[in-house]
Amino acid sequence: MPINLKKVPNTPGIYKFFNNHEIIYIGKAKDLKKRVSSYFGKSKKDRKTSQIKFLTNKVETFTTKNEVEALLLEQTLIKENKPKFNILLRDDKTYPYIYFSLDHEFPGVYSKRTKKGVDKKYFGPFVSSEAVKKSIKEIQKIFKVRNCSDNTFSNRTRPCIEFQMKRCSAPCVQKINKVDYFEDITSAKSFLSSSDTKTIERLTKGIEKAVSKLEFEKAAEIRDRLNRLNLIKEEQSVVTMASDVDIFSISSEMSYLGISIIVVRNGKIRGTKTHLIKQAHYNSLDDVYQSAIFNFYDNQVDVPNKILCAYKLQNKKILEEMFVAKHKRIVNIIHSPSKSIRPIFNLCKLNAMQVIKNHVSKEDKYTFAFNELGDYTGQKNIEKIEAYDVSHISGENGVASCIVFSKTGPNKKEYRLFNIPNELSGNDTGSLKHVLERRIKYYIDPKTKPDLLLIDGGKSQLKFVRSVLEKSNHKNLKVISIVKGVGRFRATETIIGEDGIVEIDKNSKAFLLLQEMRDESHRFAIRAQRNKKRKTITKSELDMIKGIGKILKTRLLKRFKSIKKIKEASLQELMTVKGINEKIAYEIRKISK
Repeated sequence: MPINLKKVPNTPGIYKFFNNHEIIYIGKAKDLKKRVSSYFGKSKKDRKTSQIKFLTNKVETFTTKNEVEALLLEQTLIKENKPKFNILLRDDKTYPYIYFSLDHEFPGVYSKRTKKGVDKKYFGPFVSSEAVKKSIKEIQKIFKVRNCSDNTFSNRTRPCIEFQMKRCSAPCVQKINKVDYFEDITSAKSFLSSSDTKTIERLTKGIEKAVSKLEFEKAAEIRDRLNRLNLIKEEQSVVTMASDVDIFSISSEMSYLGISIIVVRNGKIRGTKTHLIKQAHYNSLDDVYQSAIFNFYDNQVDVPNKILCAYKLQNKKILEEMFVAKHKRIVNIIHSPSKSIRPIFNLCKLNAMQVIKNHVSKEDKYTFAFNELGDYTGQKNIEKIEAYDVSHISGENGVASCIVFSKTGPNKKEYRLFNIPNELSGNDTGSLKHVLERRIKYYIDPKTKPDLLLIDGGKSQLKFVRSVLEKSNHKNLKVISIVKGVGRFRATETIIGEDGIVEIDKNSKAFLLLQEMRDESHRFAIRAQRNKKRKTITKSELDMIKGIGKILKTRLLKRFKSIKKIKEASLQELMTVKGINEKIAYEIRKISK
């Protein structure tokens, strides 16, 4: 059933694409008609957009007052319907907090998850439970606050290993009184709610106050606490002068999205979070950032005043207005990191890229590149490609290489080398014609025949290869060539097909695949050509000497590695090789003169 776009309004709002009454995609737009029409136009689409266009048999739109309302409605509907083509980020129903059991006479410190309202007993929320565990360990090292359950606490008769490790003051067996312990609890809470600098200042003043009152034992205890805090600061791999900021970075590669989020509070990394989105469909990175930020703060109560994005959003005002409308908070979205936050900012960007690299296999990489190349060349189901290159030195020792790539990468077992006759060596077009005439004899076997040929050269080489195929039973076999750019700089190459230039994005995986195949065929041909030349040199020089056979020749090359070094060797050095006497050594020396 054709899609009627005439009824779509030119207003902000959301649109829903259906396939047989099932919602497959939900999006928002500033201009609904313009956005929805872009899916069904004649311009070239990526694979996901083409798939959505093919499956959609019904479109519904809903008008909103502005883009902010559209964003809020879009994200709500995505969560409710979970369309197959939308980016769905895992949403934690609860968030981890640090919890102090203040109702107990000797409060403990624990990790707790909750999505309800929190009081002064809770600190957080944190991005991950690992961040909570790390913070609790820091508190125990500095303030010696207990972490055991109330049941364990009431049944202790002697201190546990935490006391021996100086991570607990053992209130369970009265190693500390209630007043001093509660002071430690108060200090621990203050530590969580303030920066390290303020905590150090407070502890330093505590030492001075204790000394002034001649309470030297107490001053020593505070000093030890201060030393433990400084030690923890040294152990931290990343510290910053920045106070409260959340950093978002999104990396896109092939059909994957890597999302990295770092939360910084009071100059310390409170936690990190990453997402990997497979087969992601999105109109722009702006949409992805909007979706990621919206989802991250959907149930969050700890919203910072500043969010740093690794990508310059075209319309950050939508998100800033969303925070005012949904969270009643003024949030400033920035794109340029200050000097103090730059190390963490770079770490966030690195993690966004790394999350993709950790999951993308070699097969995924080449499969994507093959499919993308098929889109550019208009050829479906490319499974196998052969690439050819011809190498010679001054018209001699000509060699041609044939390398084979499939969706799993290079198939080195199928690589082939062809010696070029002397009369054709130096004639690139004639050499290619000669090689193809020999190679296509094996295309009788369907397992051998490729789906595409790649030639290193221009229109002349392409023409000669085409003429060979036209005279064979393989006229339907497609050929493209890769032509070196001006100055032979990378990414300046031109791809030529039988109908002219093939426009391929220089940053695409398809273009990088063709470059890799060209380089590999060139490497394989050069190595073979040099080996051929080396054998020729060996034969023409050493074989002229009477008394040197195959065995002695092998020993000499094994000892001196090359003909050049054999010529440079002295009589005494030559005679160290088994079987080389003074007469033979003298003959070898003569060829070096």
